[in-house]
Amino acid sequence: MPTMYTDAAEALAGALADGMTLAVGGFGLSGIPADLIDAVRDSGVTSLTVVSNNMGVDGKGLGVLIEAGQVAKVIASYVGENRLFAEQYLAGRLEVEFTPQGTLAERLRAGGAGIPAFYTKTGVGTLVAEGKPHETFDGELYVQERGIVADVALVHAHTADTAGNLVYRYTARNFNPVVATAGRITVAEAEQIVPAGALDPNHIVTPGVYVQRLLQATDRVKHIEQVTTRPRPAAVVG
Repeated sequence: MPTMYTDAAEALAGALADGMTLAVGGFGLSGIPADLIDAVRDSGVTSLTVVSNNMGVDGKGLGVLIEAGQVAKVIASYVGENRLFAEQYLAGRLEVEFTPQGTLAERLRAGGAGIPAFYTKTGVGTLVAEGKPHETFDGELYVQERGIVADVALVHAHTADTAGNLVYRYTARNFNPVVATAGRITVAEAEQIVPAGALDPNHIVTPGVYVQRLLQATDRVKHIEQVTTRPRPAAVVG
């Protein structure tokens, strides 16, 4: 059973340290553990290696850690929505390990499953594969990718039960399930927390065995990276 918290700073107490590897769920600003990210910022830890699909946008999501100068290295598949991230990378102030999106998901899944490495064709013959072991299988060349195990994993769920079982909502599911399995300590924030046994077992995505700490998330605005709208069609009268 995970330890329950109502304060994000308390949920991370004793788990954070300079130079650690932090895996964070979410995709841009969708499904990000915003309360926990803010608590990491407020903790003042530095020289972090952050593993996430991307680093949010300027001033939001993981972008707040970039602004605070707390990140030394990023393992991600995309940087396009965060201008400061791109500027620091191009200036050589931030180390970035680009990883194809599917490979990143599989590296996290492998780490959570206790698989130290695997082979994939993705990236063979590109900069992604430079310096990595290669092997030929059935006449095809593959590159070796290492599984990722983070010191701490942070995830956001829509609903959790007090046993730590997690359910995600629509596209906010994204990277959260694989991140949840890849942490030596996994801290989950959830919008709703219900008693153990209240969730339909068929709907549970992340079993509670992976979650050590559970936080009641605050009710906050969910930001959108790019708001796109179109006119409503005129009502048909007749």
